[in-house]
Amino acid sequence: MAMASLPDFVQTNKEKKEPETEPRIVKDIISSRPAPDPAADIAKERANTNWDLKEVHEFLEGNEAKSTEILRLYQSIERDPVLQTRPEHFDITQKGERELVAERINKMARYIEIEPYAKFRRRLQLMTVIDPSMGIRILVNLGLFLNCIRGNGTQKQYDFWAKKKENGIIKQMYGCFGMTELGHGSNVAGCETTATFDPETDEFIIDTPHIGATKWWIGGAAHSATHTVCYARLIIKDVDYGVKTFVVPLRDSQHNLLPGIAVGDIGAKMGRQGVDNGWIQFTEVRIPRFFMLQRWCKVDRKGNVTLPPLEQLSYISLLEGRVGMAADSYRIGARFTTIALRYAVGRRQFDKSGGPQETQLIDYTLHQRRLFPYLALTYAAAVGTDRLEVEHNELLENLDKGLKTNDKLLLKNTIAATKSMFVDSGSLKSTLTWEASNLIDECRQACGGHGYSAYNAFGKTYNDWAVQCTWEGDNNVLAMSAGKSIIKTVQQILNGKKVKNSTLEFLNDAPELAKAKKAVIRVKEHVDDPQRVLKAIASLISKTSMDLIPQSYQSWDAIGAQRVILSKLRCHYYLLETFIDRLENQIKANSPARPHLETTLKLYYVTNILGPFIGEFLRYGVISPNVAKYITNVYPQGLCWKLRPYIIGLTDSFQQPDNFIHSLIGKYNGDIYTNYLSAVKTVNDPRNTKAPYSEALEAMLNRGTLDERQRGERSKEVAAILSK
Repeated sequence: MAMASLPDFVQTNKEKKEPETEPRIVKDIISSRPAPDPAADIAKERANTNWDLKEVHEFLEGNEAKSTEILRLYQSIERDPVLQTRPEHFDITQKGERELVAERINKMARYIEIEPYAKFRRRLQLMTVIDPSMGIRILVNLGLFLNCIRGNGTQKQYDFWAKKKENGIIKQMYGCFGMTELGHGSNVAGCETTATFDPETDEFIIDTPHIGATKWWIGGAAHSATHTVCYARLIIKDVDYGVKTFVVPLRDSQHNLLPGIAVGDIGAKMGRQGVDNGWIQFTEVRIPRFFMLQRWCKVDRKGNVTLPPLEQLSYISLLEGRVGMAADSYRIGARFTTIALRYAVGRRQFDKSGGPQETQLIDYTLHQRRLFPYLALTYAAAVGTDRLEVEHNELLENLDKGLKTNDKLLLKNTIAATKSMFVDSGSLKSTLTWEASNLIDECRQACGGHGYSAYNAFGKTYNDWAVQCTWEGDNNVLAMSAGKSIIKTVQQILNGKKVKNSTLEFLNDAPELAKAKKAVIRVKEHVDDPQRVLKAIASLISKTSMDLIPQSYQSWDAIGAQRVILSKLRCHYYLLETFIDRLENQIKANSPARPHLETTLKLYYVTNILGPFIGEFLRYGVISPNVAKYITNVYPQGLCWKLRPYIIGLTDSFQQPDNFIHSLIGKYNGDIYTNYLSAVKTVNDPRNTKAPYSEALEAMLNRGTLDERQRGERSKEVAAILSK
């Protein structure tokens, strides 16, 4: 590690003291020499916080009401003996994890009965960060199964399954989401399970025609689910109408499999061992015609099919999961930057000052450049995903209102908003889940060997998180789709049709931005202007899109990599735009927090946007070459130094309690080594000095000599006898 010359605020102590040799009691522990005191270091740095944590937490969460609700939910979870976290949970087996998850689902089902659904969803969102297996098992039922019925079924169908059958309060029945197949994942339109209409019995026959059509990765199918929404090809009179959705019962009231249903557990996974992912095969399973979800596509008693023009809205039910995963990325980022930065303040390594103490990790330039950009990204993700949640909720409300009242103008505007929501949710979900995956691992490495310990949460969380980059839209597929929509939007604008009622309205300026010959960022001072940086991103998106339009006519696949870049840029434009707007409208000019948030904002865009995409900015002439070195080297380090004294306060502002942090080296009190050793001794009783496999070890160590074990048959004496 290399440490640059430190700025004034980094204090060093060059006075050398003789080590103490007399034993003394410090914090109830006897030490014969001065012990490290990371708690004192963290307390000292926490004293630098000169702003109201409540104000910044409300900034991150969006408003006071949401901030208050989250803090009360943290308190509720911490006090609940079933939902709270414990160090021993990191030692759990797959069987034990599934039992714990089942207990927690049972407890969560009691909360959904007594609190408003919006509050329960927030409780579930928080629990998903600390127990992803529990979260996904409930979200499969409420977020995928039930949302699919809501989005694709009629109001009566939704009321029947959600209310009369009580699926909405996790009672009587439990649903799973039968979309993906062994041979088809992201290509939903290619699913091969069939639903053939039998006009004689007024039934659909659900069938798995071959092994590739086996439903696969179906969360809850192996043991939990009583029903599934099955994505299957609608076949009527030998005509294939494409993939539609059907409610198919899997188990009876005694939880036994129904005839024609075969299910199994798909086995061990990289993470989320608490989820009973399964496979399903259907063999001529008959369901009533009215089990088909018919909000959009309708089939009458005679087998006549009606395909309305708004059928594309049937996929809107998939958006909630993507929005949720983007928001999860913020909370995961907050959790692990808090752990890594608290550790970086409390941990000392190598003596660079000549004083009695080693140097805090956080004072190394490289350490700051590794971690501070992720902290800044997490702040940007917080405000951006809050906006995404609000816009998604408004979209669903307007869609329901438009359909109920047949308000054509509202429906038209909602469809426009839906198109941009597909782009926004796709770009944020893919970009932020990728970034969160990198964040977890970089924070782990920054914690050295202790980051590798299961009790500090990095390993299990990384394995549990990795799937976020794949399911509910593989990140590359989602990003390419978002990038394609951006290119098509720019093409539409070039053809004279402006974008309205869309978050992509900034692209209306694409023709002018693309024609500009001057670089947007030409001198160092321009880098310090957030609005100019925002314009630079818009310019790059515009120029890239216009450059790719001719190539798109030949092959969309050939420009797949560029479409992914456009998606990432769209995500960062959305986050930066939101960050700037919220800073201007929610934080007063004289607030003590404002200068720190402004520095965080600038560190976010210079280290997460300008630096990583500098090649693209230079290629399209958006940034002048003479500013590139300043952007990638000088400017970000200056920002890191400005943030350095306030790093504990910035992480404290996330307001995540120890129960949620769930890491022995990341606790609020900063007493890293005592917390760590005490918990390890509690979970792994040091009185158990012999292992269950001690017999094998003892046999190895106490084995006789080679000659004894060969019964002396190769000795010189035997040789003398047998050689005669």
